[in-house]
Amino acid sequence: MKYVLLTAAMAAGIATTAPAQEITLGRFFGACEDAGTDTTTSAGEACIIQSIINAADAELDGISINTLPTDWGNYYDQVKAAYAGGTPPDVHVMHRHRVPEFAGLGAIAEISGELEAAGIDPSDWSPAALDAVSFNGGIYGVPMDFHANLWHVNMDLMAEAGLVEDGKPVLPTSPDELLAHAQRFKDATGQDYLAADFAQFPIGVRVVLALMWQQNSNIFTDDGTATINSEEGQNAVTAITQLFDAGLANPQLNYADSQQAFLNGEAGILVNGTWVVDFYTAEAAKEEVGLDNYYVADFPTLFETGATWADSHMWAIPASLEGEERAAALKVLAFINDHNIDWARTGHMAVRTSVVESDAYQALPHRDEYTGTAAIARDTPPSERYGAIQDVLNRELQAIWLTGKTVEAALGDAEIEVQDLLDR
Repeated sequence: MKYVLLTAAMAAGIATTAPAQEITLGRFFGACEDAGTDTTTSAGEACIIQSIINAADAELDGISINTLPTDWGNYYDQVKAAYAGGTPPDVHVMHRHRVPEFAGLGAIAEISGELEAAGIDPSDWSPAALDAVSFNGGIYGVPMDFHANLWHVNMDLMAEAGLVEDGKPVLPTSPDELLAHAQRFKDATGQDYLAADFAQFPIGVRVVLALMWQQNSNIFTDDGTATINSEEGQNAVTAITQLFDAGLANPQLNYADSQQAFLNGEAGILVNGTWVVDFYTAEAAKEEVGLDNYYVADFPTLFETGATWADSHMWAIPASLEGEERAAALKVLAFINDHNIDWARTGHMAVRTSVVESDAYQALPHRDEYTGTAAIARDTPPSERYGAIQDVLNRELQAIWLTGKTVEAALGDAEIEVQDLLDR
């Protein structure tokens, strides 16, 4: 934080510097107490984003930023409560899938006419990035990334199982091949083939969604009809549950446990996002970590069409923000936009064309291993009920692999609940 120092000059009647405009900033990504202001050396999501915020606080004249870090799990509940109470953060991070909800309610500001004056060039955003922050013809935020599910691979274990060719992992191309690879891997290494958080965080939902999209299906249509308990939905779930049934993956691992299993060398593949690439790269370089030879792969195509779950992080300001506060908030958004290359070091895909085409971006670790992800990135149709729909799917899918509920019963119950949400 920047502070105005009171000196003897005040006593002499000399004019002093005006107090800085304080901007409150709401975010998730975790806490980092010692991020500093060097945006080029910080590591991991929490410290990289906080270093960018700290640098903005230090470098933007007349602006002081108060960060309000919040746990990912209850972030949106807290932001909604803040809006309801009339005290939303002046700047806050969002996912693209939340834009219809917040913009539809008139909570966040339409800023298309203010970007140029703030020093933000939307023509440098990729078309997909512009689409991510657009709603009903307006622009409701500044995009920061594309993030997607990847396959993080332990190449030493894969080589032990004979699943490496020409320096790349051999990945399955069908559900049957997935099961065969997993069994071959288990027989050779004694370890689980695949790990992911199927017990808490909605990684399992995202895996099932990807496998439905690969069959050219979705969980609901553009006109609001739920289509979850379908042949495609059952195929997608079964592709995963067959691994659990054969003892080749553990459905009871949460996010931390699945990640630790991968880092310990106890799983060949971890399904997780772009956000951990730099962290796993750093961990693999440590002598005491079981993971040594780390590779990042696009989500494999098990059905007809390549697809993986994807989303975007963006920054928005409240529609109620006015005057000097609004101008200051937009300067903060511009600063974050200017540091897109620093945020991309996490492993996330950049949204600015000038950054994507730069040598610095191309030189980032493992970047050339998942260049195909942008082309297969998918999401559900826009919905103001996205969060509630995801919660329903997460609960019902966990009932399948944790409590033994049948696939048809769980997907049937999910379809009824999601249809009710869509009809509201």
